[in-house]
Amino acid sequence: MKHRFAIAIVILLVAVPLLSLSLQAQSSASVRGVCTDAQGKPITGAVVEWLNMDNGRKYELKTNGKGEYFSLGIAPGKYKVTLFKDGKDLYHFNGAGVGMDEVVQDFDLKKEASNQAAQQGLTPEQVKQQQEQAEKNAKEVNTVKSLNDKLAAAKTAADAGDLDGAITQLTDATQIDPNRDLLWAKLGDYELASGGKQTDSGEKIKRFDAAVTDYQKAIDLRQKAVEAAPQKAPDASRVLAQYYNNMGQADSKEGKVDDAAKAYAQAAQLDPANAGQYYFNLGAIMTNTGKVDEAIAAFDKSISIDPTKADAYYWKGVNLISKETTDKSGKIIPAPGTEEALNKYLELQPTGTYADAAKGLLQSIGSTVETSFGKQKKQPPAKKQ
Repeated sequence: MKHRFAIAIVILLVAVPLLSLSLQAQSSASVRGVCTDAQGKPITGAVVEWLNMDNGRKYELKTNGKGEYFSLGIAPGKYKVTLFKDGKDLYHFNGAGVGMDEVVQDFDLKKEASNQAAQQGLTPEQVKQQQEQAEKNAKEVNTVKSLNDKLAAAKTAADAGDLDGAITQLTDATQIDPNRDLLWAKLGDYELASGGKQTDSGEKIKRFDAAVTDYQKAIDLRQKAVEAAPQKAPDASRVLAQYYNNMGQADSKEGKVDDAAKAYAQAAQLDPANAGQYYFNLGAIMTNTGKVDEAIAAFDKSISIDPTKADAYYWKGVNLISKETTDKSGKIIPAPGTEEALNKYLELQPTGTYADAAKGLLQSIGSTVETSFGKQKKQPPAKKQ
């Protein structure tokens, strides 16, 4: 009797661990599923999050190239299951139960969209329209990402001095989507900058001409967008003005002074707040091409809009110097306003870039340099409290 009892105890002791292992193996389950978008295509690179609604434990499962996900070892309980793509919640289920058996939880966004539409009383045609819009939105997201990548690559190239590389990137971008004004404007910027670095005169003109063409494309597209939806383009006038300003610069580099003048005038009309700068740019071009009267008129407009624009006074004075005359005795008679313009520059910028030059010009016409300009009055000492 004693011998049989000892054997029974041994058998019982051996059986206990086996029973324990069996219970542990059945304390978790597996989950799997397939994720497809509104067009029925696999959603790859997404994350399916299983969040235990009782204890907050979270399982994050990635989808493969077929949109599939799978995991072992999910503890039983009630879960909120969410499909994330690039951090965005695409869809979720609440109260998904996990027991001892394998759980299949698919995400069929096309089906869900149809179900939602049916609940809202939509017709099949309306459902189709919604699906087409969703597809259009998804395509737009991908397009914008590609274009942003091109813009970033172009900037990186330009910052490194590779303007040709920047032009290539932006040219590629305009082929991806030729209907975005920003792309053409940035392409024009890089062509304008690269034109100034060319040693061959033919290539230089070619690039400036390309810049003008691309700025015009940007202008046309922006104006078209404004006409279609003016409420969506509150800054359209300011943006258009900048395009015209840059096109004016490219025109001037080609020697098309009249076209440049029209572009700057258009910029000033569109963006009155910055018109002083646009007229100053026009005055600079007229100065460089020897059109004195036109230059003076442009600087006068700049000054009337922004009376504190010191450089406009200086360059007006420079142009007026060329209009000086002499009397019979050979005495220099400066054109009216010369002295005032140069002294006003010194008042605003007593130690500015052109301060010495302004003083020299004043002396050359026998005028007095107003050295008091720009000096602050001495303030009385503060009274003690």
